[in-house]
Amino acid sequence: MSETLAEGTVHRVADDMRAALEADAGTRALWQSLTPLGRNEFICWVEDAKQAKTREKRIGRTVEELQEGKRRPCCWAGCIHRTDKSPGAWQQAVLIDKQKA
Repeated sequence: MSETLAEGTVHRVADDMRAALEADAGTRALWQSLTPLGRNEFICWVEDAKQAKTREKRIGRTVEELQEGKRRPCCWAGCIHRTDKSPGAWQQAVLIDKQKA
């Protein structure tokens, strides 16, 4: 494939995720059609996994969600690593400060 796989605004696609996205031309095309912020959300969701097994499941779910027409990961509060906007109150309390919702 001659075109470089598109990445997110903050996060870069790791090798394991890249392999899954490039395994099927249709999935790759769906990934390429996402906005940089959409790609960033999927990458952040995968990178947030604490265990390798969870990471593997999230990569698989990314492929499934793309094929289902989703443009952002289901049930993800959003990337807390972006510097172009402040995190929302919920993100700050639950994801950054680790408080119970």
